[in-house]
Amino acid sequence: MSTGELLSIDPLELKFPFELKKQISCSLQLSNKTDSYVAFKVKTTNPKKYCVRPNTGIVLPRSTCDVIVTMQAQKEAPPDMQCKDKFLLQSVKTFEGASAKDINAEMFNKEAGHVVEECKLRVVYVSPPQPPSPVPEGSEEGSSPRGSISENGNVSGADFTQASRGFTERSDGQDKSAEARALISRLTEEKNNAIQQNNKLRQELDLLKREGNKNRSGVSFVIVIFIGLLGIIMGYLMKKT
Repeated sequence: MSTGELLSIDPLELKFPFELKKQISCSLQLSNKTDSYVAFKVKTTNPKKYCVRPNTGIVLPRSTCDVIVTMQAQKEAPPDMQCKDKFLLQSVKTFEGASAKDINAEMFNKEAGHVVEECKLRVVYVSPPQPPSPVPEGSEEGSSPRGSISENGNVSGADFTQASRGFTERSDGQDKSAEARALISRLTEEKNNAIQQNNKLRQELDLLKREGNKNRSGVSFVIVIFIGLLGIIMGYLMKKT
């Protein structure tokens, strides 16, 4: 935090959690330490890269003002994640009742005799926050504390036991998954076999029906012939008598 006579500035470093192709913002808090109206202005060495809102303004006596600095999305990371951009925050006392529309460049002109307080701010890139790691099973409140790595780099017995348990659970899970896949494969094969057997039985049944129809047709034809012959014989006998 800056300890200037007019404004306290927090923080003194603009820290951006750098990510490629993503717009990132950070904030500054300006606190007026005086009983006067204080005008401020924010400048940067790379104005095309940053957007400052508000870049000028009035901080009322014994009040605070927040400034949001937004870095535009970057297509590539700088070497070694080092940034040379700088910001300059200028502040000066102004008349009571002043507003943002009363601010002009002349107010911050030292050569005109104005007492201008300046504070330089640098830009720092930091790693983006990592998502929390999942809590392993059994690490609930009240459970025994986890083991730690000793000073010589050896893993404690508790850590080894927990790691072994985790590996065993994963192995059991993989075995169960393999058994489930084998069971599904076997059931699918049995289903296919049953369908084939069903189709085969239907074909045999249709064949038997067709053969039965042929047999019934043959018997009917023989009976017709027999009745015809019997009629001829009877007629012949009647003629003889």
